[in-house]
Amino acid sequence: MRHRYLEVTFRDGRPVAGYLYLARKPGDTSARTERRDAGLLVDFAADGRPIGIEITAPSKLSLATLNQVLAEINEEPVDQAELSPLIAA
Repeated sequence: MRHRYLEVTFRDGRPVAGYLYLARKPGDTSARTERRDAGLLVDFAADGRPIGIEITAPSKLSLATLNQVLAEINEEPVDQAELSPLIAA
């Protein structure tokens, strides 16, 4: 997968979790996870590349916090439109 995308899990019409898939190589799996602020968990491949961010508390997520974490792992920031499926609900 070359591009990132957001997957949102809903229960009773409300988002309960999200996962921001980052660019990854075929066969990549999470070898290590780091907990970050605001219910964010960053997954890393065995070679240390970030491959995704789990959003465990979507109702508490802010664009600024997510972009701060993305900057810390050397990823491009997201914009409001990219998070709209998570925020709209």
